[in-house]
Amino acid sequence: MTSTVPASLFRTNGSSALQAVFLDMDGTLVDTEGFWWDAEVEVFADLGHRLDEAWRDIVVGGPMTRSAGYLIESTGADITVAELTVLLNEKFERRIERGVPLMPGAERLLAELSRHSIPTALVSASHRRIIDKVLHSLGHDRFALTVAGDEVVRTKPHPEPYLTAAQGVGADPVLCAVIEDTATGVAAAEAAGCRVVAVPSVAPITASPGRVVVRSLEEVDVPFLRTLITGI
Repeated sequence: MTSTVPASLFRTNGSSALQAVFLDMDGTLVDTEGFWWDAEVEVFADLGHRLDEAWRDIVVGGPMTRSAGYLIESTGADITVAELTVLLNEKFERRIERGVPLMPGAERLLAELSRHSIPTALVSASHRRIIDKVLHSLGHDRFALTVAGDEVVRTKPHPEPYLTAAQGVGADPVLCAVIEDTATGVAAAEAAGCRVVAVPSVAPITASPGRVVVRSLEEVDVPFLRTLITGI
């Protein structure tokens, strides 16, 4: 976990306003969910196995260990989760070396959050080495804090990553908004007590109390996020 701003700077005294915004990375801010699937397909092809396209919705957004374990079990490939994780990260890194495409509205939203001085954290199930490469495209200075999947004991769908982010910026999770693209990430954010904006990338997500579903980040701005907390 990396942080560039002291947590005490963001503490508010009894305020019910939006205290922080946490964003997922793959499929939410950067259009890389397809990169991961292509890497998985290529690795398993090298191992002599063909992945079923239907498995894509199952592994999307999950921690590497869960996704790798599922694909090993489904294909019967003779490889360990640890070995597969290394191969997948290597394939993915090659795909992002020349930069990654941002999702529609991502650049504008990050700039707006910065202008309003709203504490913003990147919370991803991806490993630190991957996040640091993607940050070259997103901009390190856009985030007060970044939390990687290999820096927490329990990653998404467990709430620990979002609870860690809230603690890191000195915010109450209930007064934080989270933007996610997968059911796994949504589950983690909701378990942490955060308000959620879902922007489905691969599999559909339904709206529910405390959760708003939008078509893209172009529908999200600071007033919208503040309304999630205040209800008005």
